[in-house]
Amino acid sequence: MLAVRTAFFVILAFLFALSGCEGPSGKADDAKKGDKAPATQASQAPVGEPVPGGRIVMAVIGEPSNLIPPLASDSASHEVAELLYVSPLRYDKDIKLECFAAERYEVLEDGKLLKFWLKPGIRWTDGVELTAEDVEFTYKLMIDPKTPTAYAEDYKAVTSFTVTGKYSFEVRYDRPFARALVTWAGSILPKHLLAGQDLMNTKYSREPVGAGPYTLESWEPGRKLVLAVNKDYFEGRPYIDQVVYRIIPDAATMFLELKAGGIDMMALTPQQFLYQTNGPTWDADWRKFKYLSFAYTYLGYNLKSPFFSDVRVRRALAHAVNKEDVVKGALLGLGVPTIGPYKPGTWMYDENIEDYAYDPALAKKLLAEAGWEDRNGDGVLEDASGRPFAFTILTNQGNDQRIKSATIIQSQLAAIGVKVEIRTVEWASFIKEFVDKGNFDALILGWTITQDPDAFDVWHSSRAVPGGLNFVGFKNAEADALLEQGRHTVDQAQRKKIYDAFQEILHREQPYLFLYAPYALPILSSRFQNVAAAPAGITYNFTKWWVPRDKQKFRLDK
Repeated sequence: MLAVRTAFFVILAFLFALSGCEGPSGKADDAKKGDKAPATQASQAPVGEPVPGGRIVMAVIGEPSNLIPPLASDSASHEVAELLYVSPLRYDKDIKLECFAAERYEVLEDGKLLKFWLKPGIRWTDGVELTAEDVEFTYKLMIDPKTPTAYAEDYKAVTSFTVTGKYSFEVRYDRPFARALVTWAGSILPKHLLAGQDLMNTKYSREPVGAGPYTLESWEPGRKLVLAVNKDYFEGRPYIDQVVYRIIPDAATMFLELKAGGIDMMALTPQQFLYQTNGPTWDADWRKFKYLSFAYTYLGYNLKSPFFSDVRVRRALAHAVNKEDVVKGALLGLGVPTIGPYKPGTWMYDENIEDYAYDPALAKKLLAEAGWEDRNGDGVLEDASGRPFAFTILTNQGNDQRIKSATIIQSQLAAIGVKVEIRTVEWASFIKEFVDKGNFDALILGWTITQDPDAFDVWHSSRAVPGGLNFVGFKNAEADALLEQGRHTVDQAQRKKIYDAFQEILHREQPYLFLYAPYALPILSSRFQNVAAAPAGITYNFTKWWVPRDKQKFRLDK
């Protein structure tokens, strides 16, 4: 799934100066409200003191595209990269900002000045020390128009960046910026290796050098990536010696590997969660978790297509799709229908928006008003030129929920005279050849939901460019103004009004048919200890997971 970042964002309070590394007060309770049902997990009794050693094998549907984080927008790349790099700040289990590579920071002048002090002694895995010059290099790289990144806007809001010492720097803004601290939760890149490199052709996209808890040991394209523990990691050696990401582009095959012991962790499908992982053996050998994910799935339209350029058509399709049926059929009920880009139940989600009622008759009426009628009696609508309303929904291979969603939508649209074909494409080609190039009619995809409501990179008109995250081509001056206002407003009540208005525009214009927020359903071998669900999921403390020595399948000291 595409992801702006897999980390979650918080609202920042800039109304007073902060020092140390407690950071601004977060809104963890808001995150918890999104779960319509409580998070569930199998209980686990403690088994002793943590010991180093062991291997964890995880499955990913798509292969990473690039292990230089700013250059990748896919979740597979970011999932791996988060174990390779560090950032000044990060998010804890309650989705609150905390220090990471920074030992402290200050927020001054009502948020227009940030000061950071890095921890000395952090080293890149080639032995060179990480300093403030690396942060400065990363900042300059992000604002360089030659850098092909979708994440530049937060850095462009900076008025000046000044290195004030070997381990210190300060950042100035001309006005308060709601995402100022969030910006510095982005990965730091190594100046001594990447300076002067052609980022699109550098070897470091596949041979990264970071300062994180793990290093890339090997990468077999199409098969797996192997990460080795960084024994010199500045926060202390992670317990697990080796992390293996197996690339398995099919959920059914992935589940067979899970049952055979070929992988230790995966995201279950609803069918697997409800019906295929029950019984004494499963209860003894595995732990299952369930919580509403920070993600949503949508049907996105190419707004340049003659099929979807008329808003009446998009509204008609919203009336023609029964989201409850999609949730029941694709998720077996393990999800929540949604109407916008925020997690249901959180403070930024607009509860006052009434979704389009399932009404096929009204859908056909709106389509007729837009010029689509069955003119030749074949059961398919045509426009005045005789062109049939027939389009293709594109999605990625291996995602059973998206394919089932497409199939249900195909059937429901056929009932109003719209013919839909479904095509699935391997992940890397899907992104590179279709999404990035705008080469599609419509697609079913998902986004990670950020805890901060700023959605500039996905929805602002300036991001509707090749390779940009606004790949459906949504352009709306009113929405642009709200997005710009929202990122420079720090009062939560005022931001609520701004983003409610923004959601109303999306609801009215329907560039996406927002479908559902699914439940996250991870399963993990019970060999792994110190694992618990939190608002941030289960991997927030991954470096502290461990395996009892008698259950370890791999050790560096062997």
